[in-house]
Amino acid sequence: MDIVSVTVTLFLVMDPFGNMPIFLSILERVPPERRRSVLIRELLFALAIIVGCILLGKYVMSILGLRREAVSIAGGIVLFLIALRMVFPRRAADADETPEGEPFLVPLAIPLVAGPSTLAVLLLLSSAGPSVWPQLLLAATVAWSGSFILLVSATFLSRFLTRRGLIAMERLMGMILIALSVQLLLDGLGNYLGKS
Repeated sequence: MDIVSVTVTLFLVMDPFGNMPIFLSILERVPPERRRSVLIRELLFALAIIVGCILLGKYVMSILGLRREAVSIAGGIVLFLIALRMVFPRRAADADETPEGEPFLVPLAIPLVAGPSTLAVLLLLSSAGPSVWPQLLLAATVAWSGSFILLVSATFLSRFLTRRGLIAMERLMGMILIALSVQLLLDGLGNYLGKS
């Protein structure tokens, strides 16, 4: 397992630049003195979910009878759809469709940081067994830490990068994610056809 490529992949899938405007709009509904603590709490929830997915992923796949190829193909499809929305965004409805009041787990921790594509990638990588867990935990923690720093600094960065800059970063990350999703899909199909 190449820790650097896994870390970069997970960081891209977590999409902190694309999540910044959504985080800011949702946190506007929270009293100013509570915003930072709510944000940190939600990011820690996301980390706990990510770690749980790494440690329990192999067993969840075994219980559900899922093969690595199925997770790879499904992860590729989900990641492709998410990346497509990053490159060709629909109307900005994400913040408007969230429940009123202080967010709790949804939507900041799940699905914005620990979303379906992040969990699919982690399930796929963790299915190799306990031997890869230390490297995967390190890669996931570094990727999460990068997202944490960017999202905690979102107010400053949104002023520095401006709305156009954030959109450009999200589109660029979307293009890279499309390539990653196609690779996941091809790997899953190749492994499935090779075993058939």
